[in-house]
Amino acid sequence: MSTDGFTTCLWFDGQAEEAANFYVSLFKNSELGKVVRATEAGPGPAGSVVTVDFVANGQKFVGLNGGPQFKFTEAVSFQIDCADQTEVDFYSNAITEGGGEQGPCGWVKDRFGLSWQVVPTRLIEMFSDPDQEKAGRATAAMLKMHKLDIAALEKAYAGE
Repeated sequence: MSTDGFTTCLWFDGQAEEAANFYVSLFKNSELGKVVRATEAGPGPAGSVVTVDFVANGQKFVGLNGGPQFKFTEAVSFQIDCADQTEVDFYSNAITEGGGEQGPCGWVKDRFGLSWQVVPTRLIEMFSDPDQEKAGRATAAMLKMHKLDIAALEKAYAGE
């Protein structure tokens, strides 16, 4: 087995190359890799994209144009740890642009149907506080939000 870790395969219905370009544009430490195209033997029309390798934020992926049989669900999502509100706003807005949607508790879905969790690292610290009342107030506040608001979470955490 290779020691290079795992490669996540994402199944698309003809949008693998578009999705790879989108994800690479969002994150630092990202790049497009090899694009494999169908031959006269298939699969699909000759010249169409079968797979595209890419790295997004240092993670390896392959986008596969497998067809309409399978769709993404919230059962699998990618968590983006954000240092501040600027990052939360950037990723929430960028991922939902062009047909995505904002969901509850910081979850967003991109235009390809892939789910992402846009999470301020400060929220994880609040949840981990041994003071269960503080952690509980932060949790209750988060459960009422769509895009996460760090200032509002801090106020709830402090009991204000």
